[in-house]
Amino acid sequence: MVSFKLLILCAIIGVALSVPQGSNRKNQSKENARRKASQPSQIVEDSDEELTDQCPEPNGYFADAEQCDKYYDCRDGVITEKLCPDGMVFNDFSSEYEKCDLPFNIDCSTRPKLQKPDPSLHCRRKNGYFSHEEPNVCDKFYYCVDGKFNMITCPDGLVYNENAGICSWPDEAKRKGCSSGDVFQFQCPKVNETFGLTHPRYADPEDCQFFYVCINGDTPRRNGCKLGQVFDERQSRCEWARKVPECADWYKGQLTDEELDRLENPPTTARPSGNAPSRRKKPHRPSQRHAEEEA
Repeated sequence: MVSFKLLILCAIIGVALSVPQGSNRKNQSKENARRKASQPSQIVEDSDEELTDQCPEPNGYFADAEQCDKYYDCRDGVITEKLCPDGMVFNDFSSEYEKCDLPFNIDCSTRPKLQKPDPSLHCRRKNGYFSHEEPNVCDKFYYCVDGKFNMITCPDGLVYNENAGICSWPDEAKRKGCSSGDVFQFQCPKVNETFGLTHPRYADPEDCQFFYVCINGDTPRRNGCKLGQVFDERQSRCEWARKVPECADWYKGQLTDEELDRLENPPTTARPSGNAPSRRKKPHRPSQRHAEEEA
């Protein structure tokens, strides 16, 4: 009887002792799971911090992700931050080359930030092409190098294109105040395209040498005839001035009749006939004896 009671008492004590141990394991498991859950975010943060200070490749030149004129020079894994000259942007066509270029040649839409400008007279930045300060001066612009400007005038009929950095037709440049109507003061007459020309031509009412081509019948572009010629509206082409009665005297005071005649009938240069003796000297060939002596 005593033995049976002793067995029951031992069982009760064993159960009592096993409960705290199971509870501790459960609490320990929860703590381990909490710690593991916190580790991945810490690893990501550390990885991001390392990426900003590391080169994508051990050697090369790499564009900044946000600023178009900033780039990085990597040498043996050591990164150096650099800036292009003010007004230029980094050309990332190849990581092998360190090249700063004009903004017109590079797409900066995904990294639009730029360094603070350093302007000077006529130059909004130290380097680049810039339109004239007066919005109605469409055919003049400035080319700036290291803060020093040079003014350039577009050919007649063209305006400065701010998006391309070149001279363009007004309808291509699309500048406010520099449209075809603003520049030329000419409106294309309405035409019936069913019976008319797609790009009809019209004489410039102020200048016999020039005419307008109306693209698709409504957008004027100014063109000119070569020196000595005028636009013949009847034939819709350039013709020698003397053949167009209303413009026959257009070049009077500018060119003499003799000069106009030479332009219309340029002198021809006579070519030597096939039987004419050649003036080229025959090459001198050394005699065999002379060749042996030299040898």
